[in-house]
Amino acid sequence: MCGLVALLCDSARPVTPGIVDAVGGASHLMRHRGPDEPGTWSDDRVVLGFNRLSIIDIAHSHQPLRWGPPEAPDRYVLVFNGEIYNYLEVRAELARDFGAQFHTEGDGEAIIAAYHHWGVDALPRLRGMFAFALWDTATAELFCARDPFGIKPLFMASGPGGTAVGSEKKCLLDLADDLGIDAGATGIDERAVQHYTVLQYVPEPETLHRQVRRLESGCYARIRAGAAPEVARYFVPKFAAVPFTAGREQARYDEITAVLEDSVAKHMRADVTVGAFLSGGIDSTAIAALAIRHNPRLITFTTGFEREGFSEVDVAVASAEAIGARHIAKVVSQAEFVAALPEIVWYLDEPVADPALVPLYFIAKEARKHVKVVLSGEGADELFGGYTIYREPLSLKAFDYLPRPIRRSLGRASRPLPEGVRGKSLLHRGSLTLEERYYGNARSFSDEQLRAVLPRFRPDWTHTDVTAEIYRQSAGWDPVARMQHLDLFTWLRGDILVKADKMTMANSLELRVPFLDPEVFAVASRLPLEQKITRTTTKYALRRALEPIVPAHVLHRAKLGFPVPIRHWLRAGELLEWAYAMTDSSQAGQWVDIAGVRRMLDEHRTGASDHSRRLWTVLIFMLWHAIFIDGTVTPAIAEPTYPVEL
Repeated sequence: MCGLVALLCDSARPVTPGIVDAVGGASHLMRHRGPDEPGTWSDDRVVLGFNRLSIIDIAHSHQPLRWGPPEAPDRYVLVFNGEIYNYLEVRAELARDFGAQFHTEGDGEAIIAAYHHWGVDALPRLRGMFAFALWDTATAELFCARDPFGIKPLFMASGPGGTAVGSEKKCLLDLADDLGIDAGATGIDERAVQHYTVLQYVPEPETLHRQVRRLESGCYARIRAGAAPEVARYFVPKFAAVPFTAGREQARYDEITAVLEDSVAKHMRADVTVGAFLSGGIDSTAIAALAIRHNPRLITFTTGFEREGFSEVDVAVASAEAIGARHIAKVVSQAEFVAALPEIVWYLDEPVADPALVPLYFIAKEARKHVKVVLSGEGADELFGGYTIYREPLSLKAFDYLPRPIRRSLGRASRPLPEGVRGKSLLHRGSLTLEERYYGNARSFSDEQLRAVLPRFRPDWTHTDVTAEIYRQSAGWDPVARMQHLDLFTWLRGDILVKADKMTMANSLELRVPFLDPEVFAVASRLPLEQKITRTTTKYALRRALEPIVPAHVLHRAKLGFPVPIRHWLRAGELLEWAYAMTDSSQAGQWVDIAGVRRMLDEHRTGASDHSRRLWTVLIFMLWHAIFIDGTVTPAIAEPTYPVEL
């Protein structure tokens, strides 16, 4: 586990000591990702920087990692962020079939040797989370790849000076002069700003800077000096339902249980203590219950707020007691919440308007006092059908039998109805196709509201910029499978996994997600619709599979997660004061209508409207702008002080 940065210089510009120093400085900006061992490596064409958080083979698996076949023992150099959970099996297969020799006990050599012998076909064989850059000294090619679901990030930037990749965008912006890219206000991607405002995150491969892109989940890139990166996809997820055989239902549920048990067992591989996040829901409880089989002294962690209805601490405590885990809870005050926002947005790199990332930051900070690795339940909803919105096709099924013109006329008839009138939303949504109405997270801005806050709003920039190609790939699938598939490429990798990675790595804590495992996906993707959602529940098959594992008080409990009282706090107290101060001081008027935001604040404060989600979206953007563009906010980022081992 580490934070990596690599700069491949243009062919006419060899590496100089100044460039090495620049990469070292950029790497230091993500020292939180790996406080155990920083450093750089270079030859005359490439510079690799890294910050290592040592988890497996602490004493020997240093980075950059050199490996090669006997005839060229130093051919490859690797910087690698992540964990390969089946590395022991991969190493054994490579040794058996090719006579591959290894000099460490870690997973990094497994990546290099697998690539040497299998090429890009090695990537589907790696069971884990990863983003890496592999320099081949023989071909002068930098090979980069990300894991199938995008658990670990990788940014790319190219300019006249070369191409750089990194775990964090801020590192590439710090190298802007060396690359010859625009890191300032004129480099902002106007369309990405609008996409962010609609979706509450910046969708891959975009970032808010035009010349910085993300390598997408499940993709690899070949980078050569003087040429644009060649990007290709190696993971193409498909939801292909296999009907249950009458009388054989339990066998399918047992298959889910078995694959989860195996995934958790492999995710527990570490030379340090592993804990678990516990929200009180079925997903995290299942992971913790399986993990404690491998670590009877498992510590679980949860967070909440003092306001009633915005805490799962009591439920999490009961769950921890039921499975026999030691439990630690962190209650976050409004003052703590507000004070941490600048630091949190700095760690994020890109704005993400999900308030749940703030309590996640605090629980990660608390967990890092006790463990170095935690397991969590992200991904279960996308794989097994856990979101309530997935039940919408059932409620709208009657509309499928109506001719298209009649559906459209029903939609038009709903427009004059006052907001809140029973049936208005049903008629409107029933008049739309799935592609029109669903794009992951629920929409918080209408086009009219977008015009009120975005001076440069363009109606032709819509969510279909992001979703059209994804929907094309799922044509003919059942509607729930299409929604799940869309979420893999939007909400999961744009919000859920970004906040999970950024908030834990901000605290030098490694987070592992056993549900997001290729073998688990293979089982989940074969579930028929009726085993995912019914008219009364979600994740039906998963709940059946977890009956022997999860305590009864959790098994059928409604989903809550880490709710945040933003709506209440933006009406009184420290957060409201911060919001007015941010609005009054913001220099982001080129992108956001400051007066319009102030009107929204006034209306929300008085209770005239609930603008909480819309306000949070624009406020986080303004804070991001103040930190990364106009420099009026400078977060105090402390040096990591954690011990090498816990």
